[in-house]
Amino acid sequence: MEMINKSNIATPQRPDGDRVLDASLVHLDLNASIAQLQNEVAWKEGDRNSLTLFKSDELRVVLMGLHKGVTVPTHSAPGMITVQVLQGHIHFFTGDTKTTLEKGQAIVLHKKLPHSLEALDDTFVLLTMAISK
Repeated sequence: MEMINKSNIATPQRPDGDRVLDASLVHLDLNASIAQLQNEVAWKEGDRNSLTLFKSDELRVVLMGLHKGVTVPTHSAPGMITVQVLQGHIHFFTGDTKTTLEKGQAIVLHKKLPHSLEALDDTFVLLTMAISK
């Protein structure tokens, strides 16, 4: 089966557009993506920034940068997720459970489980979500 490449469209924050989001093979340079996020206005002037690195009907991969002290409020995901810390530290909360994660550590969570997180310092995490059908 031939795969059709899918790309993003240009936005005010990322006017170049044409970043491949879905193809038979998508190479992700996480260090370059972190550097890109750190150079954008949303990171310099806001409390967070994110970049979708891959998006298909079955899978999403998103790089999120959070400044120290930023919290992501309680929510749930429609599919199973992994959250991997690439830089920094986070507290990851599910119900009454708090897990502290640092660089090189990850957590896996089943779909629809309420969770939140807090950045303990400037942190970059890689979120992967399997889309349930």
